[in-house]
Amino acid sequence: MAGQGDLQLLGGSVSPFTLRVRMALHVKGVSYEYLEQDLVNKSDLLLASNPVHKKVPVLIHGGKPICESVAIVQYVDEVWAGAGTPSLLPAGPHDRAVARFWAAYVDDKLFPAWLAILRAATEEERAQKLAATLAVLAPMEEAFSACSAFSSSGGNSIGYFDLALGCQLFWFDALREMFGVRVIDEGKTPRFAAWAERFLETEAAKTVKPPMSSMLEFAGLLRARWAAADAAAA
Repeated sequence: MAGQGDLQLLGGSVSPFTLRVRMALHVKGVSYEYLEQDLVNKSDLLLASNPVHKKVPVLIHGGKPICESVAIVQYVDEVWAGAGTPSLLPAGPHDRAVARFWAAYVDDKLFPAWLAILRAATEEERAQKLAATLAVLAPMEEAFSACSAFSSSGGNSIGYFDLALGCQLFWFDALREMFGVRVIDEGKTPRFAAWAERFLETEAAKTVKPPMSSMLEFAGLLRARWAAADAAAA
């Protein structure tokens, strides 16, 4: 694999944003040292590397930290570019803008929507949050033909938008395991369903897929912290 000097990734095995970066590095063929972080008791290295948000992932390249998964993926795409290396972003300015738009939509709209399902305290509230998540997903059907390099129509290259959305899929499985909810609905979002099935079979996705037990354990921790915070605020 291609590599360049001292490259480390601070991450969490169940963090979708860490998984996004790990898949990007895999697609680009870049070798790196992975340093798993405790997402509750944060290390001095993480706090020093990301003093603003104090979150994973952080890529440290030659001693210099790059924070936030979106910035890291674009950095990786630019630094490790060249002949024989797949580009994550499209070549044309308009196509690049469209890919960035939908990737931002995933982070700004979809991520908080499905996280609300996890946080819901009652079955009724969970059903409402699921409906809201499906409503967020509906406009994305067009994105698979507009900007997915790995679309259900037969593309083979994983791109920027694919990574943005693909890193969320593992948690959709966890939500189904925990609550029986189905975020991926073939009847409502057929393109998304077909794309997701193919994406999860890629080497990049299989390489980083976290154990279900780890996701369920972390989900339980989050729900306990949220419940305690809600009780304290009541």
